[in-house]
Amino acid sequence: MLFDTSVRRELARTFGATMVVIVTIVMTMFLVRMLGQAARGQVAPQDVMLLMGYVALSELPTVLALSLFAAVVVTIGRMYRDSEMAIWFAAGIGLSRFVRPVLRTAWPVLVVIALLVVFARPWSQRTSADLREQFEQRSDLSRVAPGVFQSSRDGSRVFFIESHSERDADARNVFVLNSRGDRESVTTALAGRLESEGERRYLVLDHGQQNDTRLDSGVMTMARFERYRMLVSERAAQRAQERPPREQWTHELLRDPQPRQQGELAWRIGLLFGAGNLLLLAVGLSASDPRRPGNWNLVFALLGFVVYYNLISLMQAWVAGGRVGLGVAVFGLHGTVFALALALIWWRENAAVATLRLWRRGG
Repeated sequence: MLFDTSVRRELARTFGATMVVIVTIVMTMFLVRMLGQAARGQVAPQDVMLLMGYVALSELPTVLALSLFAAVVVTIGRMYRDSEMAIWFAAGIGLSRFVRPVLRTAWPVLVVIALLVVFARPWSQRTSADLREQFEQRSDLSRVAPGVFQSSRDGSRVFFIESHSERDADARNVFVLNSRGDRESVTTALAGRLESEGERRYLVLDHGQQNDTRLDSGVMTMARFERYRMLVSERAAQRAQERPPREQWTHELLRDPQPRQQGELAWRIGLLFGAGNLLLLAVGLSASDPRRPGNWNLVFALLGFVVYYNLISLMQAWVAGGRVGLGVAVFGLHGTVFALALALIWWRENAAVATLRLWRRGG
């Protein structure tokens, strides 16, 4: 049918353009955040692009849902402004008739969202967490890039190395500034390496000197050494810890009825149900007055998107805190939004029919 074909073609074109814009904005935000974390020593600089890809993959369901939602609002809203909707209404096609081409266009994207939520999102979360954990388990010295001053995680030490060997634990021309209370020491050495004893790691320096200063009295001492060992205060191998719910597979969440796992499950189900409900909301919220300048319906629609997803997050917190059950959170919220979306479409359609009848009587 001409109606379905024209609506689906325009929806697909608008969805593609909208998704490109949103993905560009989101990736730029993630890049800035990852570069800031790398500058603060929280992530490895060589892992920035990889981590950004994992984070983007975990947020892709929300991006796809928002792109679909905006595409429907923009497409049908343009038809209202260009008076195409008046023609469709006069031909006997109501607003509810737009639901079918919208769903036929969006169902492949909804399937992709479901796959991302069930499989890709937990995988990207746990892979990203593993990368961060591996970087945290490395010593402060091994995290230093040659020629760059780097602070330790607790801020008590500042490291600088001129170069390092292919082994991560070895370095040449090492500089260490250590501040502890009223004492400040500067240690330099020709070479440094890491040694492990049980769960402790030591920085072993060869052929250097240490200048120690008492900040309260100003007394300075200097000592030369052939070999000096410094506790780095890190574990050689971190014990395996239980993964948080966001990093667990969906089938693991289903087997574990704990509140935190149920809360994460409510969030994943909410992402899928929310994407479907947003399509119906977009059809109802896209109606606008052709005589009114601007695109205020898109502003109100985006506000509704933000409110809806905040409610999904709120339900996740309530389920994780044991305040409500999983069924109440999922069916209560999304069932209510589904009913409101249908009521909004019915109200918009009947208002349009009444306006059309008045126009015909006036003519």
